[in-house]
Amino acid sequence: MLFRNSYVNTIYPVYFRKHIQPQYERVRLDTPDADFLDLDFSRVGSDSLVIVLHGLEGSSQSQYARGIAAYFNSKKCDALAVNHRGCSEENNLRPQSYHMGQTDDLRFIIEYLEEEGDYRNVFLVGFSLGGNVTLKYLGEEGADLPEIVRGAVTFSVPIHIPSANTEIRKRKNAPYLSRFLTTMIAKAQEKMERLPEEFPVHEQFNPKTFDEFDELITAPVHGFAGAEDYWNKSSSINFIPDIKVPTLLVNARDDTFLSEKCYPVELAKKHPYFYFEMPKYGGHCGFYANGEEGEVWFEKRAWEFFEELV
Repeated sequence: MLFRNSYVNTIYPVYFRKHIQPQYERVRLDTPDADFLDLDFSRVGSDSLVIVLHGLEGSSQSQYARGIAAYFNSKKCDALAVNHRGCSEENNLRPQSYHMGQTDDLRFIIEYLEEEGDYRNVFLVGFSLGGNVTLKYLGEEGADLPEIVRGAVTFSVPIHIPSANTEIRKRKNAPYLSRFLTTMIAKAQEKMERLPEEFPVHEQFNPKTFDEFDELITAPVHGFAGAEDYWNKSSSINFIPDIKVPTLLVNARDDTFLSEKCYPVELAKKHPYFYFEMPKYGGHCGFYANGEEGEVWFEKRAWEFFEELV
């Protein structure tokens, strides 16, 4: 009964799951816009690679990222845990950072992997924000997706951002919202001091919701007309119809972050490449149910999906 509580499912793995630490090797890539990306590889000598994209204010050290990397390593598959800009314990150089619809960095990473030529099969696993980026990227690329990308699995994804933001504002999610905003505000304040001519400067900057933060920072910094424009243009639900590679979305029915529009049952029924699963329990990026090998349910589910592809 314990893990039929959405809050327990969401929080328990973060604080109480047995610590798993893949053998990361960091590679810093210089980006075309004079910034950098920190990529953490965990290699076992495979020609297959899983790319893990973390959620809002996570990193390669998030428990779910470490778990996927270690589990795929145990199955003789290399792993790459991406740190979105500003999420590798060092704020990025540019005013622009990562956001719900920022797919250019994922595109750049895959182009880099193509040039290196080490992998025949690349799989994508995205969580929450990272899942939205994954789905949006796949839809943008459509039939032009690089051949090495074989498929994707995404978990706990707010595919319709405007309505999901309505949910996150509710009292039941107040602790999560506060935690997200604490680090987001700190990073923004650092840029206000370091880049005052390029970054919006606000005295007594203390947004209480994503609406306020996105209106004041995310939208103007990244060229959107406002928060609503940013949310609408970044929502992956608008890009899923154009996906041309096997892709699975798993959103738990008890995820308190998600709205009804984040459960695309009918869309999946009509789509030849897009699959949707809705477990009754799982919380947000939780899905805590140990297997015989100590794995969490989502790790095994991701591996099973990719195993079918190759």
